[in-house]
Amino acid sequence: MPANRDLAAFRSALAERVVPLLRAFAESPEMLAIRRALPISFGGLAVGLVGFMATQPSGTLLQRFSASFGAAFGVMSALLVVVLAYDLAGSRHLARAVAVPTAAAAFALSLPYRKATSFFALAKAVGSSGLFLAIGIALLTVLALGLATRRFGPRAGAGIAAAAVIGTAGTLLAFGVSLTGALDVAIAPLGDLGDSLPALLTITLIETLLWTIGIHGPALLAPVVLPVYVNLQLQNTEALQHNAVLPHIVTVSMFLFVFPGGAGATLPVVILLLRSKVKRIKRIAFATLLPSLANANEPLMFGLPVVLNPILGVPFVIAPLVLAVVSWEAMAHGLVAKPAYYIPSTIPIPFCVFFATRDWRSVVLIAVNLALAFAIYAPFVAAYERNEEKRAAEGADNAA
Repeated sequence: MPANRDLAAFRSALAERVVPLLRAFAESPEMLAIRRALPISFGGLAVGLVGFMATQPSGTLLQRFSASFGAAFGVMSALLVVVLAYDLAGSRHLARAVAVPTAAAAFALSLPYRKATSFFALAKAVGSSGLFLAIGIALLTVLALGLATRRFGPRAGAGIAAAAVIGTAGTLLAFGVSLTGALDVAIAPLGDLGDSLPALLTITLIETLLWTIGIHGPALLAPVVLPVYVNLQLQNTEALQHNAVLPHIVTVSMFLFVFPGGAGATLPVVILLLRSKVKRIKRIAFATLLPSLANANEPLMFGLPVVLNPILGVPFVIAPLVLAVVSWEAMAHGLVAKPAYYIPSTIPIPFCVFFATRDWRSVVLIAVNLALAFAIYAPFVAAYERNEEKRAAEGADNAA
């Protein structure tokens, strides 16, 4: 009994103190703007990739893809700073006409021109660290604009903020200080820490735990996690291009093996519920099947729901941790190739993992992972269905 009371007290404290703080942070204008801007900025990645592949002087399609991959992230970063500044300035009710050109100019002044002999070389030199740079410049630009506007008024404040931000970036450029280079140095230790099984398990655990209380874990961690693991992904792509051993296991595409169906590895849940006797659950399962095949499970998370579901919350956390260990060990022992390319999670299973690794054994691994997730989820899904059937029967009795 004392243990139960202590657990209840812990849950109460978590609900009253920690969860509201996390929700407030996750739903702040800055985090919401980043969440909206990142998916849009991937359009820049696609455009850059196609454009640079078309301008490559020679090589097969795969060789052109590998050579253009890093530079395409430079284009993505340029689009990200514009979209993020535009979105956040609008959310903060500030002048977008000032925020966007100011952030874009500061970004342009912060690029590593000394490493570049062409636009392609410049974009490649920016690489994944440009994502950190874009986010930081956009946030600081809007912050400066907000502070100056409140202190000096809209018109004067806009001029002062623009002069301060652009002037600072220009001064750093004049003195040979490269923000991109500084970010490369800063990211390097994070990459060393991030390419490990404990790091993979920690990120997986945080993302799933946040989701269980209704906070979009991947979106919350994306500003920090995405640039780091994109950088490791680019190093793998670069190594493959030079026929070298791929140096990293934990990259962006590694999470395709950990989260089949989306956060929590929920594709087995959808398939198990397709035969549910509860009409509401069965309708939700059919409606969410196609999105889940493309690793998009938000409709399931809030429609079933999985969020704040004490029965399904347990396997939602456990299954991805098991899949992370299995996937890591398979790649660490050479049973499956390490992810060579960044592949969007919206590419359906199993094509996404095959394209990421170019290894047919990755299809076997994702099948094994799905079987493991099935086994973990099955008893909990059955318990959830029994509970829902009982509730449905009680509702019918009350209606009668």
